[in-house]
Amino acid sequence: MTSTDEDFAGAKLAVFLGQDLLVIQRDDKPDIPYPGHWDLPGGGREAGESPVACALRETREEVGLVLPQELLIWSRAYQLPHGRVWFFAAHLPAAASGCIRFGNEGQGWALMAPDAYCAHPLAVPHFAQQLVEYLAAKRT
Repeated sequence: MTSTDEDFAGAKLAVFLGQDLLVIQRDDKPDIPYPGHWDLPGGGREAGESPVACALRETREEVGLVLPQELLIWSRAYQLPHGRVWFFAAHLPAAASGCIRFGNEGQGWALMAPDAYCAHPLAVPHFAQQLVEYLAAKRT
């Protein structure tokens, strides 16, 4: 994956802290997609951003983690009705949870076992599917 200005709508980052996945509970507002669901850090692209820059900026804004690009160990783009989205994965030590500073979007954050997230009835379905694909690739 290169940091080009290709056409895309946004980016998400599966952040693992030790064995657990960092998840954010979305606001419970009827005018947003998947209100109240468990989400991953990430969001919409700002003008001129690369997919990597978008994922890292959103992660910093939403949970206060400032990650170097080198920590992004997996990436995949996929299509949603509103545009192309990038999905990344990064692994940090469990102690990095002490660096989380929750931003102003969402109801809160939690750590969840990745398989529990994938099976959770309130997981955002297309992010759970991307996580399933990442976990399968990681196991091979």
